[in-house]
Amino acid sequence: MKILLVKLSSLGDVIHSLPVLSALKTSFPEAEIDWAVEEPAAEILENHPFLERLLIFPRTRILEELRRGSLFETRRFLRFLRQKPYDVVLDLQGLLKSGLLVGLARGKVKIGFANHREGSPLFYNFKLPPYDPDMHAVKRYLLVLKIFGIEPQKVTFPLPPVPSLAKLKSKFGLPERFAVFIPVARWPSKLWTISGWRTLAYRFAKEGLAPIIVGSEKDAPYVQKILSEAPGRSLCGKIRLLELASLLQGASLIVSVDTGPMHLAAALGKTVIALFGPTAPWRTGPFGEQHQVIFKRLPCSPCFQKVCSRRSCMEEISPQEILNACGF
Repeated sequence: MKILLVKLSSLGDVIHSLPVLSALKTSFPEAEIDWAVEEPAAEILENHPFLERLLIFPRTRILEELRRGSLFETRRFLRFLRQKPYDVVLDLQGLLKSGLLVGLARGKVKIGFANHREGSPLFYNFKLPPYDPDMHAVKRYLLVLKIFGIEPQKVTFPLPPVPSLAKLKSKFGLPERFAVFIPVARWPSKLWTISGWRTLAYRFAKEGLAPIIVGSEKDAPYVQKILSEAPGRSLCGKIRLLELASLLQGASLIVSVDTGPMHLAAALGKTVIALFGPTAPWRTGPFGEQHQVIFKRLPCSPCFQKVCSRRSCMEEISPQEILNACGF
């Protein structure tokens, strides 16, 4: 059996889909499974032992080319996509961009949920019953397995091999004991307070846990504001995704806002102190029972707004609540 999974972005969503890959490969070990993904999250799937091919969709480059009136990148990707006929194409994204890829792929059966968005169900020839939007994303994706007669007894998040922690410590000169802070997300409304992160950094350092702050290169200015008056070290823009996985595995504590690396930590089985406000932790919180989610149930929260002028749901979280969750 040849299967194509379409889950293009974001990092957290791709990680939430890994249990589907695990269950399919466990139930059908001889199956050839491919995955279509966008470039930012591709590294978490590169050289994955469960995948036959990784189809990296260069969305940004294609859009730039289309503005210039060129189709070279588009043609190249479509040739790669259509090289192989599939028995099943699964749309786990449920947006127009994923629906288009499902429609263009050579597949006998094309599957997605009936209440997927942006017209993507138009590209399916088999529609699954509408899902409950308040169901956790991991459980929602696992619903697609019913069509295969699969009911996984255990939810697992298979990752490709990650670098050793010893190698990472040598490369970056990391201390023996450290905590990881993940303070930045794409939505400004998800951010906590700079003063709060500074308070945590001082207390963690006092407890003998060096604060290591991670994020993208674009996050570095925000993180530098934290570290300008607090102990710690920034690895923003310096660490690859699989190196980040190794770093998270070795951390004594992890504190994070709602963002992709938080889900990576949860997939690794680490306990996460997760700060939620504009989004719903029951939908996209760290998966598992061991986590500590701090969420202020304000009348306006969750609002699912990317920008908020007040951000009360985040700013009302106190450093002491987080320290209590950490056991300090």
